[in-house]
Amino acid sequence: MTAASLTLSQRLQRALVIALSRTPAPLLRSLLRPPVNSAGDRMAADIALLLKLTEAGGDYSDLPVTTAREVTERDAALFADRIAPCAIEQELDLGDGLRATRYSSGTPSRGLILFFHGGGFVLGSRASYAAPARMLAQGTGADVLSVEYRLAPEHSFPAAHDDAHAAWQYAVEHAPGWGLAPHRIVVAGESAGGNIAAVLCQRLRGHRVQPMMQVLVQPVTDISRRRPSQNEFTGSPALSAKQIAWFMGHYLPDGTDHRDLRVSPLRADDLTGLPRAIVTVAGFDPLRDDGLAYAAALAAQGVPADVIHERGLVHGYIAFTAISPSSRTATRRLVRAVSEALASTPERSAS
Repeated sequence: MTAASLTLSQRLQRALVIALSRTPAPLLRSLLRPPVNSAGDRMAADIALLLKLTEAGGDYSDLPVTTAREVTERDAALFADRIAPCAIEQELDLGDGLRATRYSSGTPSRGLILFFHGGGFVLGSRASYAAPARMLAQGTGADVLSVEYRLAPEHSFPAAHDDAHAAWQYAVEHAPGWGLAPHRIVVAGESAGGNIAAVLCQRLRGHRVQPMMQVLVQPVTDISRRRPSQNEFTGSPALSAKQIAWFMGHYLPDGTDHRDLRVSPLRADDLTGLPRAIVTVAGFDPLRDDGLAYAAALAAQGVPADVIHERGLVHGYIAFTAISPSSRTATRRLVRAVSEALASTPERSAS
């Protein structure tokens, strides 16, 4: 579903939420009294409003998977910015039914961002992440290849990782035809997509062509243990412990070892030689400590890892850019960081 296909009622709902989100922050804070986390960070007032509205709705983890997908695709159309299409939006078949969309300005590019959407390995799509993909393409000057990897439970672990590797091979092979150098491919993903991106970088270590950078947005890095942020935000309307369990129940076949590095890449003993990283976390996200721990582990083993800590935000903020000014600002901050990293990495010939 796209914003253009919303019903009149949904359009009115979107307009109302956008109008409410533009209420001056001091007034919102006085009305809502946004919570403060254990680190002393106060939730952004517009996010507190969004969560109040979300709490009034149903929980997709109470629904059958097909219905949950319909609900979350509708919500994505309601909540995401209407970003103007890129000059080139090319639908691609990567082989064996694996689909992707290439977003490009149509002018000489600074590289390629191979992007994997979020959704707990069960939900999400290229369509629901079109806004952040366009923001990345337009804000960095790079092309973006957004991948429609297979979802669970129809295609459980490790199908998404197999698709990610196939997408990487396709990108490396076809980059020259798009006027791009294969050594200037950034691997990026949000939430479950962040896990996919981290695992792919580990898998490609030592290959002749490797990612130049990994961008991990609120990534899942270790489900073998619970960290403090998961206990603190167990009931978060943005991502609850119940929803995480629902995702993992659909994604992981019975008997899957949670310490498998494709499930929990933070469990790797050796992270040396991986590409530099940008890792984003949110102060009120149960996955916050997963991201911080992975960034710290990379840095401890000599991998440059820049952390963007959005202290007042919640999980999934890159999908809230129409109805949350704080989320829009944070997403632009991420795009700017990726753009600056691309600019600071010199062009060179592939080895």
